[in-house]
Amino acid sequence: MDKYFDAAESIVGRVAAAAAKAALLGHKVHVINCEKGIISGDRVAVLANADVQRARPGRPTKGPFIHRTTDKYFRRIISRMLPRENVRGRDALGRILCYTGLPEEFKDKKLEKVPGSEYSKLPNYKYITVDEICKHLGAKR
Repeated sequence: MDKYFDAAESIVGRVAAAAAKAALLGHKVHVINCEKGIISGDRVAVLANADVQRARPGRPTKGPFIHRTTDKYFRRIISRMLPRENVRGRDALGRILCYTGLPEEFKDKKLEKVPGSEYSKLPNYKYITVDEICKHLGAKR
């Protein structure tokens, strides 16, 4: 069974947690509109944290790999919520697909909004979108 989550104007962590849980239960998960996902917090602090993650030393072949495209950036957030060190978590990560925008084949599908993930639920309205973070990291789009 497939699950379709809409990340537009939703808090990224809550959507990622719901997607990770559904993938662990054996569903094939499609996350749509990844570029419109919202990360809460002060814009300057979130961008500084993204720069720190990118600047961490690592080996070129082993990572850490911080992707600049919005769908891969979102997928990395979801992957950090899975138990990747065992087979169950790696299989669950293989069932997760993230998309920028709304692809043609999903126009007639019913997209789920994760309850409680609306950005209006934030105690303050300080937030930044995933698209803005990726552009700051050097995305070409």
